[in-house]
Amino acid sequence: MAEKQIVYCTDFSENAEAAFITALEMAEKYQANLLVIHVFPPVVNPMSTDMIWMPPEEPKKNLILKLEERMQQEYGDRIGDKVDYQLIVLDGHVSTEILTFLNENPVDIVVMGSYGLSGMGLVFFGSVAKRISYKAPCSVMIVRDRKKIKDKSR
Repeated sequence: MAEKQIVYCTDFSENAEAAFITALEMAEKYQANLLVIHVFPPVVNPMSTDMIWMPPEEPKKNLILKLEERMQQEYGDRIGDKVDYQLIVLDGHVSTEILTFLNENPVDIVVMGSYGLSGMGLVFFGSVAKRISYKAPCSVMIVRDRKKIKDKSR
């Protein structure tokens, strides 16, 4: 295994934290570049089923700046000088933006949690992680939170 470019996808959930630890360990072991990606999803108007509501551009820029700050605090500060890294905020449909990024950049492996903030387990896995694992042009590692697995087996 000669991973040189590792992508870690986050939604800031507990399950994403388990994937971050794995991605960072891999980046350190293989002296790889770690790309931390978060996708700012479109805001959908709950009153409309077929239209996307676009927020004004200024508040959207402020939200993206806040996301970049949060990524620096939660990931950048923890990575420090252990490995080379880049924090990236993308804007759009989550799986589409991740797949576009993976197709446009030389990536060896993408690391992500099995499900995210929805807490719906396999239902969410079916939407983002599953789509990435099926369509990515590189290897995909799906990480589950070991503590949650142990709790479910009791």
